[in-house]
Amino acid sequence: MVYHPQGVCSKEIDLEVEDGVIKSVEFTGGCNGNLQGISRLVSGMKIEDAIERLRGIKCGFKNTSCPDQLACALQEILDN
Repeated sequence: MVYHPQGVCSKEIDLEVEDGVIKSVEFTGGCNGNLQGISRLVSGMKIEDAIERLRGIKCGFKNTSCPDQLACALQEILDN
């Protein structure tokens, strides 16, 4: 799945999920090192667990962040 985040520096999140488990996450744009770290940390994690940990994180004065947008993308996968 390709997700286009809103209100953050990253322009695209490419996700691979299998049987409710995150297989891979790749961000385009944004803070490269931090986003590589987040991608590796959530790899192998259940979707619900990642959403619970990432939802609501803010970046500076923004109402969202790249981790929060990843949670939104994962929620969209669960909802479909």
